[in-house]
Amino acid sequence: MTIYPKNLNSSHITSDLAGVMWLTEFLRFMHPRCCKKTTPSQVSIAKRFPYANNPTRNSPVGIFRFGGYSTDVIEVQLNNKEFYMQKKIIALAIASALTVPAMALADTSNVAVYGQVNVSYDFTKTGDSAAGVSGANVNKVSTNASRFGLKGSEDLGDGLSAIWQIEQSITADAGGDTLAGRDTFAGLSSKSAGTVRLGNFDDAYKKSTRKLDVFGDSIADNRSLMDGGNGTSAGSNFAARRTNMIQYTSPNLNGFQVDLGYSNLTEANTTAVAPKRALVTMSAAYDVAPFYGSLAYETHEVTATNDEKGVKLGLGYTQDAFNVNFVYEKITDDLTATTSSIEHNAYYLSGKYSFGNDAVKAAYTKAKSLDGTANSAAKQWSLGYDHNLSKRTSLYALYTKLDNDNGIGYAVGALLGNQNSITANGVGADPSAFSIGMKHSF
Repeated sequence: MTIYPKNLNSSHITSDLAGVMWLTEFLRFMHPRCCKKTTPSQVSIAKRFPYANNPTRNSPVGIFRFGGYSTDVIEVQLNNKEFYMQKKIIALAIASALTVPAMALADTSNVAVYGQVNVSYDFTKTGDSAAGVSGANVNKVSTNASRFGLKGSEDLGDGLSAIWQIEQSITADAGGDTLAGRDTFAGLSSKSAGTVRLGNFDDAYKKSTRKLDVFGDSIADNRSLMDGGNGTSAGSNFAARRTNMIQYTSPNLNGFQVDLGYSNLTEANTTAVAPKRALVTMSAAYDVAPFYGSLAYETHEVTATNDEKGVKLGLGYTQDAFNVNFVYEKITDDLTATTSSIEHNAYYLSGKYSFGNDAVKAAYTKAKSLDGTANSAAKQWSLGYDHNLSKRTSLYALYTKLDNDNGIGYAVGALLGNQNSITANGVGADPSAFSIGMKHSF
């Protein structure tokens, strides 16, 4: 149905009787007072629009044409007050009908968009090797764990909620990212019993000390020498996102919380040649300002004869503008049933001082020589400056250098992807980098 002003001629007026009847019934259903049934005495049938240009008629006047009847019209006359009152009632009725379902949905569930874009321009050097091979200079854009995610929850009642998250990397310099390539899971969370998650996400060992790294997610990240970043064997990575993961997180009891997780690492069938690979990870943390402390343990069943174990202690203290952190880690790698195990010991110290919108920070990481491997120690030191433009946007600059002994060749940023890492130019080389960047969180 179409309603026309009375001064339009018949050639512009088109409608359908069924449309008129449908809208009338709809408005009556939405609000009983919107439309009253008309009687024959209230409707005049005219031939060839006798009132189309009659200024004496009450206005506004609606003229309707029904298909197939070129000269028959229905003229509905309303005074101004009735007309505008009915318009208001119709608008309120429609708005109410559309708003109620949305309000009901918002009461039980929610979806949040979050993420960070952390891009930097890095000036890097691979360093000269112990054998005298000259290193190279490489300048590049790094994406530094930039990410985009969706997460949400639904209140199921009695303190129980369904939770989910889908997260992917953002490779700002090259693109080509995979949906759900980062922490992605679904689970149930209870205020009194804790949370269970299933999916692909960071394990308890990795997360236990990430907040203590003042250069985290940058080329100066401490995982160059910790968490098995450069490894004592092909399988030693204690700072990974685990597939096929199930993890339980206890409720937070006065700052104390426990995480326990398991992953079979692969979906391949277990055979004598390819045994089942399994991982168990756990951590306990206490987080009440100004103190933070954590203890984590993880074990990997890599092959039938190769097991790896890691234990890590983290301590942090923040008071006003000062922050200091300490991490100690020991990783044991049983390479074969007959070969003695290799131990990787490392520690990390860092400090940060904030003043206004600025902060200065420094960090030192030391990896001791591997058992049975001479001249295999390394150390990394880093200096940095941060400037906050807002609560969510900051600029930064940093310098980091990794010094390898003549028998080892650790890389900088080994666990941060190809966009970030600097491979040492052979054993004994000392890679370094200067980086300037911007980070925005949303």
